[in-house]
Amino acid sequence: MARSKEFDEDAVLLKAMKLFWAQGYEKTSMQDLVEHMGIHRRSIYDTFGDKHALYLLALKRYSDTVWKSIEQRANTSFTAKAAIRSLMETTIAQDEERPQGCLMVNTAVELALHDTELEAYVSKSLEHTEELIRDLLVRGQQAGELSAALDAEMLSAYFNNALTGLRVIAKTQYNRERLQQIIATTMSILD
Repeated sequence: MARSKEFDEDAVLLKAMKLFWAQGYEKTSMQDLVEHMGIHRRSIYDTFGDKHALYLLALKRYSDTVWKSIEQRANTSFTAKAAIRSLMETTIAQDEERPQGCLMVNTAVELALHDTELEAYVSKSLEHTEELIRDLLVRGQQAGELSAALDAEMLSAYFNNALTGLRVIAKTQYNRERLQQIIATTMSILD
């Protein structure tokens, strides 16, 4: 008879996600995962698979969590500009619970060139972000908040690029005042 698990799968997956987010894939050893997750190596393999499979699950967990937050902020903002600004400000938000930067961007930089499965996942995430921004821009145009002359397609690519760059800067050289200035400058394209 199989033994029942003595740990909460979601809770230990969250721990793995945060460790990968803080250290990256290559710098995180199986022993690091064992220690950080607080479960045996065998339990990791039996429950999540190998390190790569665990990373994919952690990345999916990250993506699901981040998207819920992003969509909630976008849908509760009264204006398209406020929603886009909120996306950018979320990127630079700091708290004790989350490492700096973005796990998706970290994955793109560290692994996407060498791992087609991760590259596809990162590409899909970036496309999803760009679609959301495009939808917000079109919503702003339809509401008369933004000029109909603006090219929503090009601007969504621009803001997606700016958002990705902001995520990198937030991880590598965090200076809240400077990051706020970058957001203000980026948003000024909509004025």
